[in-house]
Amino acid sequence: MTVFLPRYWVIAVALLLAACTSAPPQTNFPRLTYTHLGAFDLDVSKIEIVDGFKSSLAAPNVAHMMPVAPAAAARRWAEDRLRAAGSSGRRAVFTIDNGVVTETVLKRESGFRGALTVDQSERYDAVVAVRLEIFDLNGRRLAEAQAQARRTRTVPENITLNVRDKVWFSITEALTKDLNTELDSAIPQFLGQYMR
Repeated sequence: MTVFLPRYWVIAVALLLAACTSAPPQTNFPRLTYTHLGAFDLDVSKIEIVDGFKSSLAAPNVAHMMPVAPAAAARRWAEDRLRAAGSSGRRAVFTIDNGVVTETVLKRESGFRGALTVDQSERYDAVVAVRLEIFDLNGRRLAEAQAQARRTRTVPENITLNVRDKVWFSITEALTKDLNTELDSAIPQFLGQYMR
């Protein structure tokens, strides 16, 4: 005996099965911007941003997998906060020297005790380093300000991919906030005579 199911039952079962296998929704992260912090008006006619750091795509490096890599956030900082406000012919060069984020697998409890505990399974170490230099018409460096920030964070072994992405985003956000604090101090201190 052949049993025929109504078409809507077949569709309902297909949709139910598809819902069971769908991927978790992607998290949309806000765009990191820094214009609200105000601009540094530099007595230069041109500002160049140089990516002096290239992240490796091999383990233990993970910056390339992050929603916003530290080097990209540093670039955005420079685009938002540095402004050429002079006609002297001098130029400013903002160089991103480092933006590495590495993952270290941590030792976990094994055996019965390990089955009952949730251990920290990975540690993420992040660093961003930049320098801002002023050059004259002949390419001679007149002044330089440097800044660096570091952050470390561990995550539990039961973390989901979406939560891990949120952790990575918060690392970049905190790292850039620290970098901003350093630059807010270093630029007036070392480049004060080239500010307007």
